[in-house]
Amino acid sequence: MTREPNTRLADLFGLAGWSKGELARLVNRQAAVMGHPQLATDTSRVRRWIDMGESPRDPVPMVLAALFTERLGRVVTIEDLGFGRRGRAGRGQSHDGLPWPPERTAAVLTEFTGMDLMLNRRGLVGAGAALAAGSALSGAMHDWLHTDPALAADAPRFDDPLHREAARAGFAEQAGYDRYEAAPVGSTEIDELERSVDVFRAWDAARGGGLQRKAVVGQLNEVGGMLAYRHPEHLQRRLWGVAANLAVLAGWMSHDVGLEPTAQKYFVIAAHAAREGGDRPRAGEALSRAARQMVHLGRPDDALDLMKLAQSGSGSETLPRTRAMLCTIEAWAQASMGKGQAMRRTLGQAEELFVSDKRDVPPPSWMQHFDEADLHGMQALAYRTLAEHDPAAAVIAQQHAKEALRLRKGGHQRSTVFDYISMASACFISDDPEQADTYARLALVTIGETSSHRTWDRLREMYRLTGKYAGYARIADLRQEIQRALPKGPPKPRAATA
Repeated sequence: MTREPNTRLADLFGLAGWSKGELARLVNRQAAVMGHPQLATDTSRVRRWIDMGESPRDPVPMVLAALFTERLGRVVTIEDLGFGRRGRAGRGQSHDGLPWPPERTAAVLTEFTGMDLMLNRRGLVGAGAALAAGSALSGAMHDWLHTDPALAADAPRFDDPLHREAARAGFAEQAGYDRYEAAPVGSTEIDELERSVDVFRAWDAARGGGLQRKAVVGQLNEVGGMLAYRHPEHLQRRLWGVAANLAVLAGWMSHDVGLEPTAQKYFVIAAHAAREGGDRPRAGEALSRAARQMVHLGRPDDALDLMKLAQSGSGSETLPRTRAMLCTIEAWAQASMGKGQAMRRTLGQAEELFVSDKRDVPPPSWMQHFDEADLHGMQALAYRTLAEHDPAAAVIAQQHAKEALRLRKGGHQRSTVFDYISMASACFISDDPEQADTYARLALVTIGETSSHRTWDRLREMYRLTGKYAGYARIADLRQEIQRALPKGPPKPRAATA
């Protein structure tokens, strides 16, 4: 007991709207369902959890996590409730539990995906949680990412209360945890897992994250169970690579459908998994996804904090094309802040790095979608964003958008929609409504082929630019078509900062 209030639990308790007596009764009822009929919680005990920082015994933290997950409509883990796991407070951890010790990654992965699956099965959605600030994440993870992980064989092993209590209470069925005992897998099974990642990645690029997100989360949950078994190092590294790739996809798909705090958690899990597998460039790329998320949500300063960590922590083995991609994200953040000179300098570095890549070393699977079309697409986005501060940049945005569209290959419908929207927006800013109308209508035709909320967000930004030309008959008609295409109801609010 800390004798200090548990502020995390207090905040969630306030959001849930329960009284202390209600929560006590719910804990007893849920614990009985989970196989613990002897549990007897009362109002005074709940008060001690919140006001005095008392940590309840197992299985109460897991019961509380399930109750708050269902009540709030988003994933709530034991750590979110302010309850640290016994015997797991590794040296150098921040007060937020980042980074967690090596032996915790598989358990965190399994718990979070299990709760996410439970949330989805019950039809709940929501993004009420706050996003951690970029400076908080980068500060907590800086030293950890810049050092090499301990070898798996040297890592300590703990009796994980997550799996022990889940098995005893029958919670696996409710929260999607693996019910089988940890067992070894061979190279053939890992081959299949790696191929499944390629399939999911191609689907996401073509159609967006809405339709396959649960499948990716479920596959990641299965991999978490596999990682509970200690494989030979070469197989264990490959499994960690699969986990990192799936976690990035789960995060990107969550971001694509507006589940922002969930997305951020997956990006952090992906960075941990990549580092466990000895792939620091992959860890840096995972954090760069979190930075892109921050720019999209209007928080470029947080994005720059994350990009500093992503670039410095990726290591010297990062290929030039990967470093080019990282530069384009940094440039987009700079453009969002109106820093035109810095943006142009960073995009120049991206171009130099891109052409310097001799392709003598095959790119990792997670970089194969970043080609010349993507380079121009990101440049178009950066210049279009800067044009909000400096309208002269809109002409250069058009040039890059046209080149991106010329180079786009099939199977990248979502990126094509973004290119159309960048082009149309730049044309509106350049006072060329006729050409803007043409590209805006192309975006409307293509947007129905995806399940990406981000495309709707960009469409709303473009719609704002049409207001200046609402008196034109064609633009007035375009505005009506955009209104019909957008989902009903107000746009989702920006996620708050933790």
